[in-house]
Amino acid sequence: MCRIAGLINTEMSIDCVTAMVTEMCRLQLHGGPDDGGIYINAENNLVLGHRRLSLIDLSAAGHQPMFYKNNRYIITYNGELYNYIELKNTLIKKGCVFNTSSDTEVILAAFAIWNTDCFEKFNGMFAFALLDTLTNQLYLVRDAIGIKPLYFAHTANGLAFASEVRAFAPVPYLQTAHPHWPVFMMAYGHLPEPITTLKEVKPLKKGTFLNYNIKTRECKHVTYTNFSYIEQIDDRDTAIELIQQTLSAAVKRHLISDAPIGVFLSGGLDSSILAALANKQDPTLKTVSLIFDEDKYSEKEFQDLMQKKLHGEQYQQVLKEDSFHVGFPEIVRSMDLPSCDGINTWFISQLAKNSGLKAVLSGIGGDEFFGGYPSFSRISTTLQIQKLPNAVLRSGTSTNSKKLRRLCYLTIPGPIGIFLFLRGQFIPNEIAAYLNMEEAEVWKILESAPQLPSIAHLTDKNQASWIESNLYMQNQLLRDADVMSMAHGVEIRLPFLDAAFVKLSLQISSKTKYAGAFKKQLLIDSFKNILPEAVWNRPKMGFTFPFKEWLGRDQYADCLTGTKMGDYHKKFVSGNMHWAQFLTIFLMENKSNAAKG
Repeated sequence: MCRIAGLINTEMSIDCVTAMVTEMCRLQLHGGPDDGGIYINAENNLVLGHRRLSLIDLSAAGHQPMFYKNNRYIITYNGELYNYIELKNTLIKKGCVFNTSSDTEVILAAFAIWNTDCFEKFNGMFAFALLDTLTNQLYLVRDAIGIKPLYFAHTANGLAFASEVRAFAPVPYLQTAHPHWPVFMMAYGHLPEPITTLKEVKPLKKGTFLNYNIKTRECKHVTYTNFSYIEQIDDRDTAIELIQQTLSAAVKRHLISDAPIGVFLSGGLDSSILAALANKQDPTLKTVSLIFDEDKYSEKEFQDLMQKKLHGEQYQQVLKEDSFHVGFPEIVRSMDLPSCDGINTWFISQLAKNSGLKAVLSGIGGDEFFGGYPSFSRISTTLQIQKLPNAVLRSGTSTNSKKLRRLCYLTIPGPIGIFLFLRGQFIPNEIAAYLNMEEAEVWKILESAPQLPSIAHLTDKNQASWIESNLYMQNQLLRDADVMSMAHGVEIRLPFLDAAFVKLSLQISSKTKYAGAFKKQLLIDSFKNILPEAVWNRPKMGFTFPFKEWLGRDQYADCLTGTKMGDYHKKFVSGNMHWAQFLTIFLMENKSNAAKG
């Protein structure tokens, strides 16, 4: 796992471009602390940069940017290719010669043989820039799920890209703020793709590659793969057998590493499944877990029950309030884009690093594809309510009930309205009041983006799955997991999002996948024989902290003064505002103050 950056600008000197990319890489040093490199192409005023976190082929041979085929192909790469060994064997039969044991060189060889057709052959999480010096084409590529971030800006000046939005700070002509990012932040609690804090900087869509012609400056986007809900597995026993086989194989692939690797063990179903499967592959497997003195938040009982079935070391740490207060300012600084989540990932990643791990498995994806969230039980009613007249849906905006106020969001058709009703933070009249805008303008902005396809053809529960995976998971969980783990130089790997397992998950019929007395009953039945009953026979508990109590007593959270911030802090401390809403406002004020210098 690494960080990448690059810049093409024919209007500036090559020394200037080089200096910018060098600084872009320095700003991402936390995500690639092991090594760094720069490739300079003076003829085209092009510079590629790389910061390395070494996990496969720890030797100097894995240095990047990496060259292939007499330096025709050059790559700067962030990610892991889990099927690189199989691909390498195929490529050797086709005459390819390899000088390293890295997955990076496999990507280069695959491109040399199959060109852009190779992208859909990759099973992994990745974001990379690949230069063909013969054709003067630069390709930016992002994985099919969108696990790894990749941001770019295509302007009259050329092309710029990086793994993090903050890395664009050295590029003076890309500093114009996105005028509407605060509106999206207040509504979502994060910034949904394609919105960032910078007007010209956008994320590359998942499963897409960008083809940039260096000579003509033309840029085209091509979707090379996508996942679809195709319900064709109806037999429950068949589904269980396939789940067992496919997830076991995915876990085995995700354990490939030349550096120490472990598992986040929360005590919940998904992380326990991964720990049990991984321990079969690695009997010395390490697990990392956080617990709390506050019993209602701690899952120590379930972590310990699971650990008794495992071999290997358990790293379990009590996270105390004092540690939260010490870490909170650094957590805020670690955020690339503001988000009212991810604090938990920062702390568990810190523990992983302190435990000697460079990579960990996480259970993201299990809830989204197998029905773990409340949205799956609420979706049918929500879809019926969405059919009510707009006047009725907007009639409760002045009530004290947050849920009733959010009914107004159902006037936005399709998945956006449903998501904001289920998970939104502030409603348009509250956003307008805070930002001194007209409410009609707020509605116009939120209705304009993101532009999403219709999902009305899906079953109700698959609509919930689509919304959770394409909005919540895509825009918040994956982004937060990446940036918060990489703040400590730790890589998070996600077996539930393995390409083969995702494809299988989407093929299981709704009536089979979501049936049962428990949420995620099909996953439970697939792995209950390797889990303690107490782990799966209990209510779901999210991976949360005593946020309300701790934030309410945090001096840094109370440090932003001003009439509005003070009022929101009072509402929060008095119990009249959810902690996520307060954190949303706090992060906006913090970002605004930082922009003012």
